[in-house]
Amino acid sequence: MKGLMQDWPLLVHTVIDHAAINHGDAEVVSRTVEGPMHVTNYAEINARSRKLASALKRRGCGFGDVIGTMAWNGYRHMEAWYAIAGLGAVYHTLNPRLFEKQLDYIVNHGGDQLILVDLTFVPLIEKLIARFPRVRDIVIMTDSAHMPDTSLKNAICYEELLAEGDDDFSWPQFDENTACGLCYTSGTTGNPKGVLYSHRSNVLHAMAANFADVLAIKSTDVVLPVVPMFHANAWALTFAAPMMGAKMVMPGEKMDGESIYQLLTEEKVTFTAAVPTVWLMLLQYLEKAGGELPDLERVAIGGAACPPAVIDAFENKYGVRVMHAWGMTEMSPLGTLVSMKAGMEDLDEQALWAIKLKQGRSFYTVEMKIVDDDGNEQPRDGETSGTLVVRGPAVSGEYYKGEGGQILDQEGWFGTGDVGTIDPYGFFQITDRSKDVIKSGGEWISSIDLENVAVGHEAVAEAAVIGIAHPKWDERPLLIVVLKPGAKATKEDILGFLKGQIAKWWMPDDVSFVDEIPHSATGKIDKVTLRRQFEDYVLPTAHAAE
Repeated sequence: MKGLMQDWPLLVHTVIDHAAINHGDAEVVSRTVEGPMHVTNYAEINARSRKLASALKRRGCGFGDVIGTMAWNGYRHMEAWYAIAGLGAVYHTLNPRLFEKQLDYIVNHGGDQLILVDLTFVPLIEKLIARFPRVRDIVIMTDSAHMPDTSLKNAICYEELLAEGDDDFSWPQFDENTACGLCYTSGTTGNPKGVLYSHRSNVLHAMAANFADVLAIKSTDVVLPVVPMFHANAWALTFAAPMMGAKMVMPGEKMDGESIYQLLTEEKVTFTAAVPTVWLMLLQYLEKAGGELPDLERVAIGGAACPPAVIDAFENKYGVRVMHAWGMTEMSPLGTLVSMKAGMEDLDEQALWAIKLKQGRSFYTVEMKIVDDDGNEQPRDGETSGTLVVRGPAVSGEYYKGEGGQILDQEGWFGTGDVGTIDPYGFFQITDRSKDVIKSGGEWISSIDLENVAVGHEAVAEAAVIGIAHPKWDERPLLIVVLKPGAKATKEDILGFLKGQIAKWWMPDDVSFVDEIPHSATGKIDKVTLRRQFEDYVLPTAHAAE
C-alpha cells in the first residue's frame, strides 16, 4: 500500500523559489572581480535565474546538457547554478586550480557544451579553448562595460545573454533523481573522476546540513562561504543558506587574511566555512594587525585535519566556536561534524579537548563504520583503527560514465580511503589517509598528528610530514616546515618542541625548511608533489642503519 501524500519532487529550484517567497529581501552581498561590492537579494536572484534559464534554452541548452562554470563565489555564479539546474541541465564546476591537463580532461570527459567564466579566468580559457571541440560558447560573467578584449571568437557577455531571456519563464518539472551537478575529484588515482549529484541528493544534503547538530544555519545568520563553489559543492552552502533565508556574503577572488577579516567585520558574519589554510592566514593577519571577531559565532573547518592551535585561537582568544568537519566530494560533501551530545556534560576539559580534535560524528543520512582489510566491522572503542566506509542518499554510487568500475561493496558501502577510529560516542578521528600513513617497522605513524603538533610551534606557519625510505625501518618521517615571516627556528628547536607531545618512535628523523608547501586544487597539502620533490632525499639516520 502506498501513502496518499502529494508527489512533490525535491528539485533544487524549489530552494531558491522558497527563499524568494519567504525571504525575498535577504541580502546576497558579493565582492566582485570588477572591484566594487554588489548587493542583491533572493527575490532578484530567483528572477534572474529564471531569466538566465530561458536565455540558455534559447541558445540550445536543454535537459541533460552539461554546462561548465569556472567562477569565484559571487551572485552571478549562484544565479547560474540555479538556472542550469532548474532547466534540467547539469552545472559542472571547473576548478581553475587544477593542472591544464586535468582541466582538458574533465571538460571533454564531462561533455561541456557551454562554459560560464569569471573575468579572472578568461586568459586560461583562451589558452585552452582549442582543446574543447564540443564547447559552443563561452559566457563571460560580467556586463558590457567590463567585457575584455578577448581572442575568444565565441564569447558572450553574461548580462547581454541574460537580457535575451523571458521574465515570465516557468521552471520545467522532472524527476527528483535527475542529474543536477557534476564535480570531479582530484583525490583519486589516475584521471579525475566525476561525481554526479542529483536534485534529490543536493536538497536532502542541504536539509541535513541545516540540522541543529550540524551547521545549524538560521534565517538570522549571516553566512560567508569562503570554501569555493568549485570545491565539493561549496559544502552545500549555496543551497543550505537560501533554504533557511540567511543573508549570504560572497568573497569573490580575495581570500587572504585581511580581505576575509574585512568581510567578517563589515558584514557582521555569524557563520563561515573554509579549509584550515584559509584560517591560518586569517589568524596570522589578526596576530600581526590586531582586531577582534565580535559577530562571528561559529566557523566550520574541514577539507584537512585542523591544527589544534587554530581551534585554540578561535575558541579561547576570539570566542568563536569551531565546528571541525570531515567529508568528501563523493559525499556531497559533508560526512561528520563535531557537535557535543547528551551524556558529555561531565567530561573534563582534557576529554572535551580530545573530542574537539576529532572529525566528528555522522548525522542522519550518513551511515558509517570502520572495517579491517577483510571488510569486518571494527569496534567503536576509540582505539581500534580501520578504514572508514560510508553510505547514504547523498553518497556517490558510481563515478560518471562508470570510471573506476564498481566503487561499492556488496552491501552498498563506499570506501573513503581514510583510516581512523570511532569512539563510544560515535566520534570519528582520522589517523591518516591510507596512502599517507607512514609505515615504520611494521607500525603506523600518523602524518596528520605530527603536522598538527608541529604547527603549534610559535615560529611555524605550516608543516607537512611524508615518509622517506629507510633501509632498516622501511619508512621514517620527514618534517617539512614553513616558518612565519621574520621568524627563526632550527631543526633542534622544532624537534625539542615535539618531545613529550608525541611517541618517541614517532620523532621525525629530519626537518627540512622550505619557503612554500605545495597545495592541491582544493587547498589541501599536496603530498604527491612533496613526495616527488623529496624522492631522492636521504635521511641522516639512513647511513647509520646501513
